[in-house]
Parts: sequence; structure tokens; C-alpha cells
Amino acid sequence: MACINGKMKYICGVLIILLMAVVCEAGVPAGAVSGFIQARDAHFALNGSPFLFNGFNSYWMMVVASEPSQRYKISSVLREASAAGLTVCRTWAFRDGGYRALQISPGVYDEDVFQGLDFVISEARKYGVRLILALSNNYQDYGGRPQYVKWARSAGMAVNGDDDFYTNAVVKGHYKNHVKKVLNRMNTITGIAYKDDPMIMAWELMNEPRCKVDLSARFKQEWVQEMAPHVKSIDNIHLLGVGMEGFYGDPIQDRKQYNPQGFQVGTDCITNHMIKEIDFATIHAYPDVWLLGQSSYSRMTFLQKWVTSHWANSRSILKKPLIVAEFGKSKKEAIHYKD
Repeated sequence: MACINGKMKYICGVLIILLMAVVCEAGVPAGAVSGFIQARDAHFALNGSPFLFNGFNSYWMMVVASEPSQRYKISSVLREASAAGLTVCRTWAFRDGGYRALQISPGVYDEDVFQGLDFVISEARKYGVRLILALSNNYQDYGGRPQYVKWARSAGMAVNGDDDFYTNAVVKGHYKNHVKKVLNRMNTITGIAYKDDPMIMAWELMNEPRCKVDLSARFKQEWVQEMAPHVKSIDNIHLLGVGMEGFYGDPIQDRKQYNPQGFQVGTDCITNHMIKEIDFATIHAYPDVWLLGQSSYSRMTFLQKWVTSHWANSRSILKKPLIVAEFGKSKKEAIHYKD
């Protein structure tokens, strides 16, 4: 997935490098599915050995797989990815309201769509591709937190805007129920509960969470402090990430210099990732979108500092692995520079 504010689409080589500033082939051959990925200090491990990987984003898989006649597309993507040495796929485990919704309304689910996700997980097993499953979205695409707030407003709750997702007790309850529903799901194809399936590498609380009404990042910090233990109370085997883009916030002032053009979105990638139930850190990188009108040299300079600073944080402060979970280049801007 690569979408900013739900509008701008990108050509993405999306995902996952990590643990080093180099791209490494996964140490697991296609079809090998034994063992759960673990976080050991600042690296991932599988069965006691380092787990280094390349991967990709395909957010659409569950919805496409909900139509049996279209499932060949999932098989094709996973087969080709595996053949190319891509061994981790990040995709969505949510669709809140709207067309082919997984969660039609709070607590009401479409079994056909859930079976689509069952198929995605079973095919991932077939081709030896681990999955990172995001549980919600910051944006209205696939529903996300705007839909949760809309449900609360329709039920007569006093909500002011989308950022109430982080503070309203009813909305938080709906999100917790969704987490419980997904993690306890029994796969109708494999017969394995999601929370027990080693093909799932990790959960993400949300794709690109932001909270613009509170630039101090306190609301976001309190939300993660509540939701991360909730996930772990149901599933303490799988890894858990926040799903962040990597923007620095008020809690650690000297790091904000690394944000593109002074971005602040109510998150802080250090304090939010320091919560003990969070197992790894993530960053996203869209320098040509974040630095509109700047030269390619300026963007590359920013990108080098962006990755290097987060890599240093993960090693020395967080002591947790780091994933570059999204990156891409925009098709929108056709500006040429002489640099």
C-alpha cells in the first residue's frame, strides 16, 4: 500500500529491508513455515538464526480473495514474489464499512470476506511468504478510524472528529473487539487460529497513525499503551508493531530536525516505539512527496539522514529491529532538475 491522505498513488518497491542498511535475502526457503519470527534486541530471528528479508505491500489481497473467481491473483502474486526472493508481505486485515466490508458494522462481519483472508494466509503458507497484518487505517480508505468515528456518531455518541478514535471509550471498545475477532479467527482452510499461525509474522495496530489535534503525541502514546497490551493479552506469540511512518514529535525535541519540512502529526517514533509490548519499529519513506519542489539531490540527502537516524535509534535507544515498511516514488510530479 502506498497512499497519502487516501489520494496520491505511488510506484512502490515497497517494503522491508532490515536490520541493516543493506537489503538481504531471507534465510528461509519457500515452503519452510516452522517457527515464529522473534525480536532479539535489534534484530529478527527465526529458530535461533538471524531473519533478514525483502518484502512487499499488497493491501488489496483480502478483498480480492473474497471473490473466489479472483483468487488466482493472490496465488500469482505470492508465487512470483516467492520466486523473486520476497518472503514477507504486508497487507490489510480490515475493511470497515463500504463495499465488500469485512466489518459491516461494529461487531458484524461478512463471512465471505473473512474467508478471503483465510485464503490469503493459506496461500502465503503454500509459497513460504510471511505476513504482516495491519488491523486498521489512519485514512478513510478501507474505512479506518474515520469509519469508527462515524459509527459512534451514528449511534448518538458525542464525537468531534476523527482524532476522537484515540480517546472515545466506545470507539476504543469497537477497535478492541475487532482485534479480538481477527486474532481469534479460526482459518476455515488451514484449521489454524490466526493467533497460532506462524505464517503471520506480525500485527500492526494501524497503518500510518496520526493525531493532529495533539502534537504533543500524548493521545497517541496513551492509545498505544492501552492497545498494545490488549493485543498481547490475546496473542503473546506474534510480534507487534505500531505501523508508524517515523515522524519525530515533541517528546524528544532534538530529533525533530530530521522530519521533512517540519512535519508533525501527533506521533513520536521513539516514545511510541519504546512501549514494552511493541516489538519492532517501522518507518515509511516518500521523499518526493514530503519534499515537493525540491531537487532530487535534496531528497536523497534527506532520505539518507532519515534512514540513518532511525537506524541509530533502533540500535542505541529502542534496542528493537527496524523495518522500512513502505517507500515509493510519486507518478504525479514531473519536474526535472539539473543536479
